[in-house]
Amino acid sequence: MKLKQLALITSGMVLLLLLLFPAAAFSDAQNLETSQHKWGPFDQSYYNTFAVIKPATISNEALQITPDSAGNFTLANRSGRVFFNQSFVLWTDSDSPGSATTGASGRVASFNTSFLVNVFRVNSSAVPGEGLAFLIAPNLTLPQGSDGQYLGLTNAASDGNPSNHLLAVELDTFKQSFDPDDNHLGLNINSIRSNKTVSLSDLDIQIAPNTTKFYMVWVQYDGVSRQLEVFMAEQLQDPKTSDFVIRPRPTTPILTANLSLKDIVEQNSYFGFSASTGSAIQLNCLLRWNLTVENLSGVGSEDSKSQGLKIGLGVGVPVVVLLLLGLGGLVYYVHKRRRAAASDQNILGALKSLPGTPREFEFKELKKATNNFDEKHKLGQGGFGVVYRGVLPKENLEVAVKKFSRDNLKGKDDFLAELTIINRLRHKHLVRLLGWCHRTGMLLIVYEYMPNGSLDNHLFGGPENATLGWSQRYKIVSGVASALHYLHNEYDQRVIHRDLKASNIMLDSHFNSRLGDFGLARALDNEKTSYAELEGVPGTMGYIAPECFHTGKATCESDVYGFGAVLLEVACGQRPWTKMGGFQCVVDWVWSLHREGRVLEAVDERLGGDYVAEEAERLLLLGLACSHPIANERPKTQAIIQIISASVPVPRVPPFKPAFVWPSSSLPEGVSSVANTVNTTSSWPLGMSVSDRSEWTPRSRYDSQDSYGGAGGYSDSSSLV
Repeated sequence: MKLKQLALITSGMVLLLLLLFPAAAFSDAQNLETSQHKWGPFDQSYYNTFAVIKPATISNEALQITPDSAGNFTLANRSGRVFFNQSFVLWTDSDSPGSATTGASGRVASFNTSFLVNVFRVNSSAVPGEGLAFLIAPNLTLPQGSDGQYLGLTNAASDGNPSNHLLAVELDTFKQSFDPDDNHLGLNINSIRSNKTVSLSDLDIQIAPNTTKFYMVWVQYDGVSRQLEVFMAEQLQDPKTSDFVIRPRPTTPILTANLSLKDIVEQNSYFGFSASTGSAIQLNCLLRWNLTVENLSGVGSEDSKSQGLKIGLGVGVPVVVLLLLGLGGLVYYVHKRRRAAASDQNILGALKSLPGTPREFEFKELKKATNNFDEKHKLGQGGFGVVYRGVLPKENLEVAVKKFSRDNLKGKDDFLAELTIINRLRHKHLVRLLGWCHRTGMLLIVYEYMPNGSLDNHLFGGPENATLGWSQRYKIVSGVASALHYLHNEYDQRVIHRDLKASNIMLDSHFNSRLGDFGLARALDNEKTSYAELEGVPGTMGYIAPECFHTGKATCESDVYGFGAVLLEVACGQRPWTKMGGFQCVVDWVWSLHREGRVLEAVDERLGGDYVAEEAERLLLLGLACSHPIANERPKTQAIIQIISASVPVPRVPPFKPAFVWPSSSLPEGVSSVANTVNTTSSWPLGMSVSDRSEWTPRSRYDSQDSYGGAGGYSDSSSLV
């Protein structure tokens, strides 16, 4: 951009300010701004957004207000809280001029919130308890002794104290002496004893039924009329996609109340949730949350004093802005140009110093090859960018062109990381790098084109794709195992892929497997065994090892866990998060069949029995071994290759899936984690006893599928970061 053009733009902005600012200076907006938020599904990155007060956790794409069942801890007599970690000004002492709500009482903020809950009865024959509540509280703490009847709101000492400054809407599932029944909605002010209750049984709503149900609750408060309304309706889940089919809010509230927030809560308060269990237990899962609050920050008694200042600003600001904008624009323009030039030189220097110097393509060559990156040529899309099919006319060669789309600085880091790693790797079962292109901030990597797309597309792409035969499937996983062993042990640096899944396994014209998508891969320095990022745990749900959520580190063992999920996908023809036989995921279903001696019943029905039974059993048991919850119990890649080639037998797989124990290193030396956890199951069909269901957790959407369609199947992972 030329300086003359910049000057014209600056003059136009100043003129606009001259016209608009005086009007703004002499008026006060009748409608306040609002703070709007929409959250969920929830992953580990939300620990930066919410204050998660233990034993509450974030897992399985939900806020678990009390502990979920995945772990070695009791579910009884627990309480927890989760808050949005930003406070809001909910009332003022007096009104601003021109306000619609004038008077001595001051202004009170309006708010709307809606949240999707699943209150799960752990044992269908047991009584659930105790309850879950939406609340407004003055701080981010959890009262001690707030389990049982207190719902995480108060305790025996503080209950009913006006200094609590609490307002809550409870979903109560256990009848106390002061409750109308064991299935009601209540409005609570500073106490667990509700000021107003509504029995939900009369409305054909069961908070914690014998089956899994999801409910949306709407809480709306009008700061002008001081009217609070609560609505509730069951929501359905699409059985094919697991997405929720959100029904609209009912027209009639089930609970109404007239109250002033100013008389109850502190001026600065937090929005969140609390829940508890007692001798009776339940899982209190929050799957989605929307929140809109009127912004009263800065509104109050100082407004009238600020009018003179506004008048002065309305006259003086345009003159100052004229000077500052011109100077600031000029400085920004020069700085941006210099920084872009320096960045381009840095990245070009890094690329040209790569060993072997991969081919540098001209941008116009790739633009022509992809028909100007036509959507019709799009093969896939993910968190790192978009992949297009192209044809280089001079060589008459089909290629896959990956165009990075992340923000400038992070995109360059991802680009250099992927290019640096894949450039040095040489293996027949890895996708081959052809070259790169960098032009004025646009980053592209060129790969060998895989005409048969991804393994994921052939397993789950629909009836238009022929079912992969058993021999093809066995050859594919054998190739992937060989590639993984090369990355972990045979290259001069240990490389961790971090995103091993079916959609990242490509198939050439002869259906030989090629492991691709190294956008998350990292090479480890000498003697290092793990890699961690400050941003969180990347990858795709269903393929991420459980220990990664505790350590934030990726290891060779976590890669093996992802390979185990792929083995079960290939053998069963089901995605890892598919609910089967009353179980919440495929691995638990296969483990139950193994326990009953019926493991071959898990083999993909589309094969019609046309498979080698010995090989099928080998892959299924190896998939379970690789999916072991304890990292050091999983087989190494060398052993995996030997097992697939039938050189050595499959290691013994316990009949019951061991529980995840953390830290695993805390076990005494020489004591196997399998031996210590063999009697603890992780998942049982619905309806079994509480002690037998120590790890089951309801999920809203277990999967994090790639956001692309089409036959090509190239992808980047949908990152959890």
